[in-house]
Amino acid sequence: MTALLALPPLAVTTTASATVTAAPYCYEEPSQPTADVSDLRARFTSSNWMQTLQAVYGRRWPSGQALAVAQARDKYWTQFVQTSSFEAFAESMMVAIHEETHMWDLDPARTRWNVHTAAWINASRQDTVVPLYDGFPRKEILPLIQDRLSDSMDGIYLRDRTQGEYHLQGVLAELNAGLTGLPAVTVLQEYIRGIGASNARDIAATNLRYLLLYLRVAKSRHPDYWTRIKNEPKLRELVLTQFLRTAYWLEKSAPYTGKLGSADADRITATNYSPANIAILEEFTGRRVRTDTQKNCTL
Repeated sequence: MTALLALPPLAVTTTASATVTAAPYCYEEPSQPTADVSDLRARFTSSNWMQTLQAVYGRRWPSGQALAVAQARDKYWTQFVQTSSFEAFAESMMVAIHEETHMWDLDPARTRWNVHTAAWINASRQDTVVPLYDGFPRKEILPLIQDRLSDSMDGIYLRDRTQGEYHLQGVLAELNAGLTGLPAVTVLQEYIRGIGASNARDIAATNLRYLLLYLRVAKSRHPDYWTRIKNEPKLRELVLTQFLRTAYWLEKSAPYTGKLGSADADRITATNYSPANIAILEEFTGRRVRTDTQKNCTL
C-alpha cells in the first residue's frame, strides 16, 4: 500500500437551509483512457519526464495536463516521480498528482489554514477562497466508524496525535488530492505493474467517508459551527461536487479493482450511501443525489 505524505499545517502570513430547486446536475470531465501514447512511451527517458507527463495527459486526461502545467516549476515533483521506466513513471502518478494537488491547493496565496481553502477540481474549474470557519478535530468522527475497512488510513489521519487534530481543512484537502490521484492512474492503468497505485480507490472512498462523518458530527456536537458552514454557499457547492466527483471516478476505475484499489473501496462506498450519510449530505447541500447507477448526478 502506498503511504501518502501527511498534511502539515501551513505557516501563513497573510442561507440557505431549504432544499434548492435546481436542474439535475452530473459531474463529468473529459478523458480518453484508450488514446494512443505508445510513441510517448517509446521516447520516454529520465530527462524528459515532465514533457511526457504533460503530453500523455494531454491525450488522455486534460485536467492532469493542466495541473502539470500549472505546477511545472514546483521543485518537489522529483520526490514523487519515478523515472526508471515508463511503467514506473505511470505508477508513480498517483502519488505525484496527489501531492502536487496539495501544493496547488495549499499554496499560501490561495489557502489560509482553517480560514479558507482552495481546490483544483479540473482543468476548467478551480475553487478558491472557500470559507471554512475553523471547525473541530477530525478525530471526533472515530466513534462513527464501526468497521476496520479504512483502518490503515484511520491510523494516519484520525488516531495520529498530530493529524487527528486537523479540522475541516485537512478533511477537504485530502479528499481533493485523492480525487486527482485516482484519475491520474485510472487513465494509465494498462501500464501499472506494481503496488504504487494499489490503494487509489480506497483513498477516494475513505476521504469521502471522513467528510460525510465530519458533517454528521458537526450537526450533532457543534450546532453553531454546523449552522455557519451550512449557510456558506461556496462550501455547500464544493461538498456536493466532491461527492459526485468521487462517484464518477470510482465508477470509472471500478474495472481495475485489484490494481487500483482493494475490494474494501466498494465496501466503504456502500457505507457512504447509508441513509444517515445521504441524509446529512442532502441536508447540508440542499440537493438530492442519485443512488442508482448514475451516482455522479443529482435529482
